[in-house]
Amino acid sequence: MLDSLPEERLDRITRIAKGLFDVPIALITLVDQGHQSIKSLQGLEELETTPDMSFCAHAVMGSGVFVIPDALEDERFRESPLVTGETGIRFFAGYPFESSTGDKLGALCIMDQVARDLREDEEAALRDLANVVEDELAALQLITVDELTQISNRRGFELYSSYALEMCRRLDESAALIYLTLGGLQQINDDLGASEGDLTLKEFALALTKTFRICDVLGRIDGDGFAVLVTGASEEGTASAVGRMEQLLKDREIRSARSYDIQFSVEVVSFNPSQHRNVAELIGVATERMNGK
Repeated sequence: MLDSLPEERLDRITRIAKGLFDVPIALITLVDQGHQSIKSLQGLEELETTPDMSFCAHAVMGSGVFVIPDALEDERFRESPLVTGETGIRFFAGYPFESSTGDKLGALCIMDQVARDLREDEEAALRDLANVVEDELAALQLITVDELTQISNRRGFELYSSYALEMCRRLDESAALIYLTLGGLQQINDDLGASEGDLTLKEFALALTKTFRICDVLGRIDGDGFAVLVTGASEEGTASAVGRMEQLLKDREIRSARSYDIQFSVEVVSFNPSQHRNVAELIGVATERMNGK
């Protein structure tokens, strides 16, 4: 989510906040481990700030509404470029929102270029809108995650991969799709039952998460098909990752003892911006090659 493009569903919330509180600037920001990503911004073309000087980062750390009536009077922020520069922020208010597991994700924030304060009813309204952001992010999580394996489903994989490919285009970075088909799943279901087949799928997904980087996009594409989009990796690095995956399954480091091996077929397609418009085309090339073998 941190590196994804703004979502129209969140843009609607910031537009409402901007009008409801009669402020020139409203935004939704995500903050994690020193990195800040603005998911939606109304009132400015862009907003550049560092986490240590970020109004929103301070809002995330709190448990309720965080208000700065006049930034020029606040020693934490009066030297901030947002205050001293052309933007000229004087008033700030933010309310944090969380993930479904209770982890702090970010904050809904409003800003003004004149000093002011929030009334009690306005604080409640800001809290309610922050709760709407939580609901929207939870809904996005629900429709993009495979319930069985807890990695992205096809919709989620294509969504987040599209963001990654767009970044690769802008930064002239390499990318590759690794398409993997789990072997013998139907035989496992027939011989040992569907529950054993489900365990195999979960173990395979866990092997993927143990093998690939946190920045790689993982997904279950269909019944026995999985995909990984790797960015900024060489052909040798990609091949090495596939080898580690094979060894991990062979060593059964993540499995309890069973009477069968987990096997898979793999196809790698390098991303070419002049040939591939999106990740769906990469999947199409990979499946065509695999079916032709």
